[in-house]
Amino acid sequence: MRHRVRGRKLARTNKHRLALRRNLAQSLFEHGELRTTVIKAKEVRAFAEKLITLAINGSLAARQRAEALLRDRSIIPAEHREDYDRMSDAKRDKVLRSRSGRRHRANKTRPGLKFSAESVLHKLFAEIGPRMKQRNEKLGSRGGYTRIIKLSERRLGDAGPLAILQLVGPDDNARTKSTARTERKRRARVKYTVYAGKPRPHRGRRATRTAKAEGEAPKAE
Repeated sequence: MRHRVRGRKLARTNKHRLALRRNLAQSLFEHGELRTTVIKAKEVRAFAEKLITLAINGSLAARQRAEALLRDRSIIPAEHREDYDRMSDAKRDKVLRSRSGRRHRANKTRPGLKFSAESVLHKLFAEIGPRMKQRNEKLGSRGGYTRIIKLSERRLGDAGPLAILQLVGPDDNARTKSTARTERKRRARVKYTVYAGKPRPHRGRRATRTAKAEGEAPKAE
């Protein structure tokens, strides 16, 4: 029996897979969206929404749990990245850490520095968490903090399907359930009636071929 084997292996070892998941989630929280394959986007989506749920909670225990799962990453402001690249290692360490040795949680300037680094974890709990909490109160719903947009183009090399994983906005409503009768829903209804012990509402392909061979007019589905 397939107990405790949920998830995709992604052709990686356990440590490599966890590191990949953390890096993709950090990039999602830093930039608001990321471009990757469909399989990786589906795998990271559940992990990212779990972290956002912890950010909505906002307690100390939730922050400690999120830090254990996500770790942390420094965010350099886009307008100061060129200056950061030209800095020496000593100045970079001052940008990343305060005098006490702790990492800068917010982008606050201090004497002698033009800027300081921001923490991904701080951004998750200070910006993304309250924004999603406000969205839940406004719409009266829970979950659905991310969306996957499949792209028509393929990745070079292995032609893997690509997608964009992004955070939803505060005013984005949940997708309503479609009531249109599509071909996929018709097949699902037929499959359900067969397993429920009810007669099939249409004739199968084999019966249609037999009727054509015998010269009978096949019944309309």
